[in-house]
This record gives sequence, C-alpha cells and structure tokens, in this order.
Amino acid sequence: MLSRLMSGSIRNLEREFSCTVRLLDDTEYTCTIQRDAKGQYLFDLICHHLNLLEKDYFGIRYVDPDKQRHWLEFTKSITKQMKSQPPFTMCLRVKFYPPDPAALKEEITRYLVFLQIKRDLYHGRLLCKTSDAAILAAYILQAEIGDYDPGKHPEGYSSKFQFFPKHSEKLERRIAEIHKTELMGQTPETSERNFLQKAQMLETYGVDPHPCKDVSGNPAFLAFTPFGFVVLQGNKRVHFLKWNEVTKLKFEGKTFHIYANQKEDKKIILTYFAPTPEACKHLWKCGVENQAFYKLEKSSQVRTVSSSNLFFKGSRFRYSGRVAKEVMEQSAKIKREPPEIHRAGLVPSRSCPSITHGPRLSSVPRTRRRAVHISIMEGLESLRDSAHSTPVRSVSHGDSFIPRSRSHAADAGDGMAIISDDAYSPSDSVLPTPVAEHSLELTVSRQINGAPCSIEEEKESEAGTPLGEEPGDLGADSRAAGSSQAALSEVEQVNKFVLSVLRLLLVTIGLLFVLLLLLIVLTESDLDIAFLRDIRQTPEFEQFHYEYFCPLRRWFACKLRWVGGLLINK
Repeated sequence: MLSRLMSGSIRNLEREFSCTVRLLDDTEYTCTIQRDAKGQYLFDLICHHLNLLEKDYFGIRYVDPDKQRHWLEFTKSITKQMKSQPPFTMCLRVKFYPPDPAALKEEITRYLVFLQIKRDLYHGRLLCKTSDAAILAAYILQAEIGDYDPGKHPEGYSSKFQFFPKHSEKLERRIAEIHKTELMGQTPETSERNFLQKAQMLETYGVDPHPCKDVSGNPAFLAFTPFGFVVLQGNKRVHFLKWNEVTKLKFEGKTFHIYANQKEDKKIILTYFAPTPEACKHLWKCGVENQAFYKLEKSSQVRTVSSSNLFFKGSRFRYSGRVAKEVMEQSAKIKREPPEIHRAGLVPSRSCPSITHGPRLSSVPRTRRRAVHISIMEGLESLRDSAHSTPVRSVSHGDSFIPRSRSHAADAGDGMAIISDDAYSPSDSVLPTPVAEHSLELTVSRQINGAPCSIEEEKESEAGTPLGEEPGDLGADSRAAGSSQAALSEVEQVNKFVLSVLRLLLVTIGLLFVLLLLLIVLTESDLDIAFLRDIRQTPEFEQFHYEYFCPLRRWFACKLRWVGGLLINK
C-alpha cells in the first residue's frame, strides 16, 4: 500500500511543475501547474492573484536559452513553448499599450500600466526632453513617497532615486523643486493618472523596439505602437505608418517586409533584416498581434496569417485574443468595488531603483559619474542593439506639444521626422529586467544578446555604434559595411528566388508522378473498384486508352527491347 502511494505521488510530481512569474512591481508569484496546462491557465491565475479584470492589455514574456524573447501563447501548452526545463521563470508585462492609459476604468489597471511605463522610462525606451523628464520623475516621487517633508527628505533626496538611465544634478534639483512646490496634496492615484497623461503625449510611448538593419546595412529599430508602425533610425523617425495603412506583414528567414498603402494610392514596401530568423519571426508575430488588436473592430474579423507567399513554405499564426474596441466596451461594463491596491513604494526593486533608497551608483565616485554619463540636456540617448526590448533614445519635441493622436495624423505623410536635435552615437543604457535568476544587485545580470545589462558594465564599455561598429555613425567604415551588406542581401534574394523555383519544380514533378501512377492503375490494373470502373467505362477514357496510351506503351516497349538488345550484344 505504501509503495503504491509513493509511486502515485511520484507520478503526480512528474505531471506537475513549478512556475515563477515576476510581476511589474518586481514581486514574484510562484505556482504549481499541470504539465499539459496552457498559457491561458497561468495567465488567469496571475490575474486572479492581482484582482485584475482589464487583463487584455497584459501578457507573459519569457526568454529562451538563446536569449530570444517571446510572448507566451495562451492557446498552446506551456511546456511545448518553453525550450528549457522546469522550473520556469517568466515576467508579466504590458503587451498592448492602451491608447489613452489615463482613461482606463479601474485604478488597479492604471497602477500596473504606470509601473510598466515607469520601467520604460528607466530603461530608456520612453524618452523625453528635460522639462518633461523632470515632471514625470516628480510624479513618480509624489506617488511613491507622498508630500515633501523636510524632516524626512533632506537636501538632495531626489539624487537617491534613479528615474532614467542617466541624468544630471541640475535635473535632480528641478525634480525636487517640482515635487516640493507643485504636487503637494496629490494622492498616489492622482499622481499616477497625471503621469500617464503626460507619458502618452511622448513620441515613444508604447515603443518596444526590435533591432534590425535596413537594405544598406544601417542600424534601425522597428516598433509597434497603439497608433501604427514606426521605424527609428539615427536621430530620425524615418517611417510612420498608421495601422489602417499597413496591408501586410511577412518574413522569410531574417528578412522582414511591411506592405502599406498611403494616401493617393501610394503603395510602399519596406524591407529590414533582423539579427536571427528567430528574432524576425518574433518581430512578425508581434506585428500581426498589434495590427489585429488596434486595427480590427471585432475579434471575429481575425484571420490566420501566413508569413510568406511561397508555395508550401512559411509560418502560420492567428491572434487569439480580443481587440482594443471590444476591450474598452467590456471595461465600461465593469461594476464592482475598486480592489485594494498594495503599492510597493518602499520595496527594493531589482530593475527600477527609483523606489530604493541607496545611492544610485554607490561604487562610482560622483565626479567620475558626471564625466562618464552624458546629461539628458546634452542630447538624446542613442539606439542600441540588444535583445527584443532594446532601449532607444528619444525625442526632443520643442516647447509645445500637439496631442498624440493629432500629431500622428499630421505627421503620417511626412518623410523623415527628426526625433532628436543631434546625431547620437550609442551610449550606456540598461536593458529590461532579465528573467534569469539573479540577486537584487543590478550588476549580477551579465549580458542579453551581447549587450551589457548593468550600469557599471555600461559605464566601462566603449561607446561604439550599434551592432559592434566603430565610432563615427556614417563614416567610411559604415559606408563600406553598408555596401557589403547590400551586396550580401542581393545574393540572398537571388538564392531565395532560385530555391523557390526549385521547390516549385519539385512539387510539379511530384504531382506529375502521382498522376502517372494513377494512370497506370487505371489502364493496367485489374482492380474492380467502383470509381475506377466508372472512369474506365467513359467514352473519353476509352478513346484516350486506344488512341494515345496503347501506342505510347508500344513505343516504350520497342525502345526498351532495342536498349536491351544493345546491352546483350555488348
């Protein structure tokens, strides 16, 4: 009896595994789930734990052993998606940024989106001019530590918080000044709502950039936002396509294509090259999901999409969730008492030290930091090649802002929109929280896709151009690399065309062979099957049999006898 109980317990353990999900406030939720459980089951567990109803904006992200990021597909088994062995570690993140985050129905949803955008700000994905940076940081201070209190907050208290990858003492003083004088009396909810309203006006709101290269070999960053598809290159936003203009997204190997129709029936095709085929497929799937979520009116309009037009080739994918319009309609029907929110204002954070109270870079002297770090006022942070969520540098807009929706509509037809005042060479930045096991210190996480992850490592690394090029963005070396990359891309395209022709030829030969086998069965076999008998009795088949097939058979027999005679005589 005891042995049977023990064997049963072992079998149950083999059917279960542990899964840890790191939440947006850097706390962890650990659960045990069945081996055949799908992604939706895990996601529902997390949403129940958070008391979250407006959950369609969120997703679960994981990293495979090759350091490629993925979104967990809710309709598939978790174990079939993960390439590693359990226990699994994942992250809860905002997958679809709300077009108007301040208008979300419930405070718990706004708080989680606030945590995500604060993370974006810290990791260099959400970028802004200095005046906006000071206001955003002051809102974070007010939300997390409350009103300014001289007894609790001594001179220079804002310098103990890290809001951005790097900033100056002047900016720290401006943050403290706004916090002291302009935000007194604001509750955490009000500060978070104001933060969201300000953040959504920025050019890079909702941007989670994918590193690529254009056809000339120059680095570029592709991103999908609530308003459309964006390409950032150098100090310019070189392309912006609204979702209703994008007609098709496809990929082949490392090559990613965007098809669009702009005003006056202008058709364009944009082509970019991802670092790996896996990164390109991930980029394509993100694009398909974002286009379906933001563009369609209802989820019943979602169709299965193929990655290629080539015969018998390509991946197929279908977005499985609700679309933005349905989510907003469903949110309007929520009627319940607002759930209690446990804000983690004073809990040490692994990746966002804005809520810690230790020195920002305790092991680095202040003077050295000033020499190494470039002030935000000196320019915008650069685009950098790294993992899927590669930080980009931002946008300096000028003193006045147009509301985001109107600004995008106005800029939709523009060619290159300047997103920075100066051409920027890569500088240090911090990647999103790695999902591998690590300690609380920032310096433990080493590298994701070859890019340093800690501030210490970034400080010591040389500021070279993206993808390992030497300093000097568009110098002679870059042009040489661009020309060689263009030549390689042309060769790749020719090779792909040849392979496609060969594939089509093989398929055609295969079909002809199958037809030949069927013809032999019809004419030479004695199989008495109903449908074969019906075909043999048709006048057309009899005419073909006696006028064409029989003479052809005699000719082949004659030739075979002739060849056989030659071989015997030799």
